[in-house]
Amino acid sequence: MTSPLDQKIRITGPVVITANRLGDGAVVYRRANGGWSTRLDDAAIITAAAAARDLLAAANADGTRAVGAYLAPVKLAADGAVRPGNLREVIRAGGPTVEEAVGVSAEAIDVLV
Repeated sequence: MTSPLDQKIRITGPVVITANRLGDGAVVYRRANGGWSTRLDDAAIITAAAAARDLLAAANADGTRAVGAYLAPVKLAADGAVRPGNLREVIRAGGPTVEEAVGVSAEAIDVLV
């Protein structure tokens, strides 16, 4: 299987880089300044394949704060709000789906990295 970094990147709409925070597994989004945020609306919006490739490589190199970085589609609302672009990202953006079982709320882990 080809590594995601070795595959040709095709951008058909706006995307963001998402990963999981190393310390607690929280969903995080790459910011334009190179940091990570748990808020989708803080994410850098990418619309060009070259930029996506460069930013994804940098995100994957940041293995001390986040792991498993990949491109995720987003939708831009008329009011400028950023929304998840597919079902997987809707679920991930909603926070832990086993919140009660593990006793951790999405708000408890909503800390910028």
